[in-house]
Amino acid sequence: MRMYLIRHGATQGNLEHRYVGRTDEGILESEKGRLRERGRAIPRLDGIFVSPYLRCRQTAKAFFCNSFQEAKGQCPVEVVEGLREMDFGEFEYKNYQELSENPDYQNFIDSGGKAGFPGGEGLEAFQSRCQEAFLRCLQKASESRWEQVGALVHGGTIMAVMERFCRPQKGYYEYQVANGCGYLLEIEGMKIKIVEDIV
Repeated sequence: MRMYLIRHGATQGNLEHRYVGRTDEGILESEKGRLRERGRAIPRLDGIFVSPYLRCRQTAKAFFCNSFQEAKGQCPVEVVEGLREMDFGEFEYKNYQELSENPDYQNFIDSGGKAGFPGGEGLEAFQSRCQEAFLRCLQKASESRWEQVGALVHGGTIMAVMERFCRPQKGYYEYQVANGCGYLLEIEGMKIKIVEDIV
């Protein structure tokens, strides 16, 4: 099985370097054409998994659902709740400038990004949620005998999945990807190999 694991297109919050977690904002209008153009290189997919947030659903439509699939009504998108982005709690939709005087934020920085977010989701809980959801997606794809699969998710979701399942293993933050970028993966059982960086 091959999977295109892609981060959503840029939002206003992304441009402003905000912690965009549960905030359900859409992608910038200027992103849609760029993503459609990039998606032309993607082969026809058997199935597409997507986070419930608007920015992912919009990007999936632009990136994965090429005109042939849309014309035939064949853009099989399945929303997967467990693939949503982290809840950043009190840091939600704030940027580093707005948080610079916050002692909880300084604690987060000093911990190397491992401390939890006040009123939000802890890193381990988030990673576990994403990894379990990803396994369910793989199970469905395998049972359905899909060969070409898409997953349109968030940067944090990608990092959680790749850290656990990709070999050779790297750290969580080493799998950061830009908006509209990600990986083409080859998946066999529980083994994941990067075939190509999609940048």
